[in-house]
Amino acid sequence: MEDIFVPVIAITSIFIGLPWVILHYLTKWRQAPKITEEDERMLDEMYNLARRLEERVNTVERIVAADNPDWRPGLNSPQPTYQIDRNPHSNRSN
Repeated sequence: MEDIFVPVIAITSIFIGLPWVILHYLTKWRQAPKITEEDERMLDEMYNLARRLEERVNTVERIVAADNPDWRPGLNSPQPTYQIDRNPHSNRSN
């Protein structure tokens, strides 16, 4: 009896259980909310705002450093080496 029980459970789990789990999570993945064009536009605007604010902080730090030689800049003192080329006014066609 034990010799048949283990293979039956293994075959059942391979041909019924595994596809059920895969299909279940595929449908959950498809039902998950997607990022909309409005969300993408908002993310682009927030990125541009953050970049401008970083430039302003760096400018203020340079001004303060010029006025007070003992002042040491904070974490943003090194200029960032990244560059993302985004044009907020471009028309995207996806």
